[in-house]
Amino acid sequence: MKVVDIELTTSPSAEDAETLSQGLIGFNRQTASNLEPVEAAMPLSVFARDDDGEIVGGLRAVCFWNTLHIEALWLAEEARGKGTGSALVARAEQFAIDQGFDLALLETTDWQARPFWEKQGYAVVAAIPEYPRGHEMYILTKRLVA
Repeated sequence: MKVVDIELTTSPSAEDAETLSQGLIGFNRQTASNLEPVEAAMPLSVFARDDDGEIVGGLRAVCFWNTLHIEALWLAEEARGKGTGSALVARAEQFAIDQGFDLALLETTDWQARPFWEKQGYAVVAAIPEYPRGHEMYILTKRLVA
């Protein structure tokens, strides 16, 4: 096979995006057959609400490949420093443990919450300088124990 065209687009068709996804999924299944299927990924959200039922914080994550992938954690200013963030993280981690997952993974930056995550037992496994420019990004992990 000879490649005859390289195309860059910022808005791929749904069909082209699906071809790419299915190609990668097929490759992964062929070379790492013990991976659970991508369809088994479990998205989850954990919310903190005030007395009026308003959201004052939340955590978004997805569980796959034995890992709780924490994508986002946010707290309204009035909810910070009161244990709310720790409670959100603990609830997500317990869910992951209950589902049989044993690792947590996340990214944070130098202006976000690295000290918070370290207090939760997470450890930096990689740092990427100048991402974004003028800052540093950290990848942190934690072993989850039942």
